[in-house]
Amino acid sequence: MLIATDRAVSGWMAGRWRSSTAATLHPRPELSVRPLSVTHLDVTVMHHLMRGCVGARRRRRGTHRGIEACSVPKVLYEKRGEIAFITINRPEKRNAIDTETDDLLFRAWCEFRDDPEVRLAILTGAGDQAFCAGADLSSHVDGWLEGGPGLGRSLLDRGFAGGITRGLHRTTKPIIAALNGWVIGGGIELALACDIRVAADDIQFGFYHMRRGMHFADGGIVRLVNTCGVGIAMELELMGEPITAERAKEVHLVNRIVPRAELMSTVEDMAAKILRNPRAAVESAKETILEVAGRPLDDQLRLECLYGYSTMGNPEIVDRKNAFLAKEAP
Repeated sequence: MLIATDRAVSGWMAGRWRSSTAATLHPRPELSVRPLSVTHLDVTVMHHLMRGCVGARRRRRGTHRGIEACSVPKVLYEKRGEIAFITINRPEKRNAIDTETDDLLFRAWCEFRDDPEVRLAILTGAGDQAFCAGADLSSHVDGWLEGGPGLGRSLLDRGFAGGITRGLHRTTKPIIAALNGWVIGGGIELALACDIRVAADDIQFGFYHMRRGMHFADGGIVRLVNTCGVGIAMELELMGEPITAERAKEVHLVNRIVPRAELMSTVEDMAAKILRNPRAAVESAKETILEVAGRPLDDQLRLECLYGYSTMGNPEIVDRKNAFLAKEAP
């Protein structure tokens, strides 16, 4: 039913799959993925998160349903060294997230969280039209409308986009969003759930969900307030208008805007600079920032002190201190 464009998918896959048979899923507990060998990247492991293989099972919000076979993956998960590249692969739907893609993202985020060899994730969308257009209305809205008054309570444990907006949001590993196209509705919530956002200079953010009678419910309002402030959150959410990348940078919705051709190289350079720092310090710093946000000053100072000095037991600090002093020695 959902076939991506030949240029976007076949070109991407041609350089990474050895053959169509190499992409066959190998089920294992809780995560139906299989590491694939890649011909041109010595240290790359590709996880082909497909719609499923015959007989595979998946978990979705407390239920188990079989996954139908499909030739096109909706989520791509690629390991290159210490970085996991996660790509929403529905360019023909502007990378809107249907229930199936939501489940595959849940698996991808769990894989990222639990893999000790991976320290950082880069999230983007396939193609050049959209990063993510939010929830696929054809698969989500009917279920929400039929959910009744207990709908919100039933969804508390797992938010949107595989739960990274709520539920799996506590991972201490950094996540960078490479915003390569339109960011719409729940796609904004997904982008805000990432720690750093870099946008191509020609993209826009669409708050069109308000025009359809819905406001953010999966972290969008909370993170808009924390990131942009109450006034900007009110303006963007209540008006339901699109904004440019320049305006997004102005209100701190994104960290940087760069020419489209430089987007991925910029994000990968930022990732490399994060990875050169000791893992314990990076993860503790992220956790500290998230913990202190919105708290009273005295609580913030106490938490910063406790978290910051807890890293001093890391033996890597001694090694790096000695290396620095050796360079400074006359």
